[in-house]
Amino acid sequence: MSAVRKRIFLHAFLLAGFAVAAPAYAETDQPPAFISVTGEAHISAAPDLAQIDAGVTSEAKTAREASDANNAAMGKVLLALKGAGIDEKDYQTSRLSLQPENSIPKQGVPSTIVGYRASNRVSIRLHDVTKIASVIDTLVTAGANDIGGINFMVSQASKLLDDAREQAIADARRKAEIYAKAAGVTLGAPISISEGGIPQPQQVFRFGAAKMPTPIAQGEETLSITVGVTWAIKPQ
Repeated sequence: MSAVRKRIFLHAFLLAGFAVAAPAYAETDQPPAFISVTGEAHISAAPDLAQIDAGVTSEAKTAREASDANNAAMGKVLLALKGAGIDEKDYQTSRLSLQPENSIPKQGVPSTIVGYRASNRVSIRLHDVTKIASVIDTLVTAGANDIGGINFMVSQASKLLDDAREQAIADARRKAEIYAKAAGVTLGAPISISEGGIPQPQQVFRFGAAKMPTPIAQGEETLSITVGVTWAIKPQ
């Protein structure tokens, strides 16, 4: 058999195979019909945990001077935290840096190092949110000159969200039934369920050192949950 005849024969064979297989695929491998929606629910809860980010920044002509000044200042801050009754396991260094400070370049004059900035930050975890104001005042009095902010948290967030999970499923079903009715079909059993909407800590503020007593409003945390649900469609 010549090469040309072999190619013609192979081409005809493939076409015949496709013609036979295509109807079988269409009849047996059709994906099931379904409706996918997202349900959501929200609950409010008073925060019972807080995290404060605070630090000391020092500037000096040399790196050694800046580092020594910063170490001494942070030492006073840590001693103040201990004196305020904060357990050592509830605070830790979160950032430590030493960077040069450059002059502003001018025309024909390149930038040069004019000093150094040392920074040491500590993260404090509080199990009693009523102590936030007093702890901040302690930090500022001890020499902290950069209070980064407060994160309020709910320790039992997942457990508190159990009721919201049921509400989110009900919300998803409500939406799916609206779509099913509008489309003239009937909902079947759920095919898949996936959860989203993990609650995030709420950051309250950022400020520098202050002399007045620190006012703190803890408010409530809004915990949200989203649930993606896919329902099969029953045949009519």
